[in-house]
Order: sequence, then C-alpha cells, then structure tokens
Amino acid sequence: MENEKKQNQEESVHIESCFPDLSAWFKSDSMAHLRPLKITTVGDGMVGKTCLLITYTANSFPEEYVPTVFDNHATIITVDGKEYNLTLWDTAGQEDYERLRPLSYPNTDCFLICYSISSRASFDNVLSKWYPEVRHFSPNVPIVLVGTKMDLRVAGSEKFVTTQEAKKMKAKIKAYGLVECSAKKQVHLGDVFYEAVRAVERKPKHSGHRCQFL
Repeated sequence: MENEKKQNQEESVHIESCFPDLSAWFKSDSMAHLRPLKITTVGDGMVGKTCLLITYTANSFPEEYVPTVFDNHATIITVDGKEYNLTLWDTAGQEDYERLRPLSYPNTDCFLICYSISSRASFDNVLSKWYPEVRHFSPNVPIVLVGTKMDLRVAGSEKFVTTQEAKKMKAKIKAYGLVECSAKKQVHLGDVFYEAVRAVERKPKHSGHRCQFL
C-alpha cells in the first residue's frame, strides 16, 4: 500500500512537471478565441492619455508623470454581452515623435482623440492637428472624442472646455461618440472603451481596399 501511494505521488509530480501551468494555458487559449480590437490614443502631450490607459487596465492611478514614447496595454472587456480582447496603444503627442507616431496607426480599429478639459490649446488641436492626422493615415477608422481631467472643471470658468463645446467638436470631426472622464477619480473610464467597441461594431461597411497604391 505504501509503495502504491509513493508511486501515485511520483506520477503526479511527473504530470505537473510536464504541464506546469495548465491554468495559464487555458486562459491564453480562451483569450485567443476572443475578438481582438486595437484601440489607439492620440492627443497632445500631458492631456492624460497614459493615465487613462493605466488606470483603466491596472485600476491604479499613476501619480508621477512619465512622458510616453510608445507603449501598449491589454485587457478583456464585455460589451453588449460579447467579450473582446483589447490592445490599447499609447502614443506620444510631442512634435519630436511626429514621424514615428504614425507607425502605430496600421490595423487600428478605433482611435481615441484625447484633449484635456482644462486645456483649450489641446482642445483646439483636435481639429487643427489630430483629426487631420488620423484621417490622413486611417480615413475609414471610427473615432471617439475623449475629454480627460473632468475633475478639474470649474463651472462657469471660461478656462475649461464645456460639454456643449465638445458636442460641437464631435459633430465637426464626425466622431462616433464623446466621453468626458477623470482617470484620477475613476469616473466614466469604462464608458470610453464601451464607446470604442460600439464604434467598431456599428461602423458602416466600406467596399474595396483600405489603401490604394498609385
């Protein structure tokens, strides 16, 4: 009996050594069956793009500012009863990276054009810089307009971008949706990505190829 027990233990150890992490394998296998979506953020530097992505995926607000060159994050989201495997691409808004930044754009399913509610300059750049850039490289990809740092808004102050102004901007750039949020207070963060997924799912189908070569 003792020998049989010892033999069973040895066989168990042998099986575990052959399959050290079955749970991780099953998890990765299940993720592979989810629809993958690539969401790319653009916008001026320091508007809060990185904080938005980190706080949403890690559920923790980064207190220190670290300028982003390029980075990406992954998460699973359920929207309207369907699960999606999101890859969230963070880009640098500084002029130094204008030639490199478009390398992140191919295969993007939805763009988040971000501005800070506390910065009118970043809001003006949505129309003068970011919308033209996105449409130049990705003419048919849906857009969600995202106003960050809504916790800083003071009612009645002309310094801050109002919701009404943002709605007008949404119409000008033909964005699918508008979401005002706060990463620091974790307000409406989920709505940003719900809207992004819905923008992809409800995008009109375009015939022909996405790119043309002359």
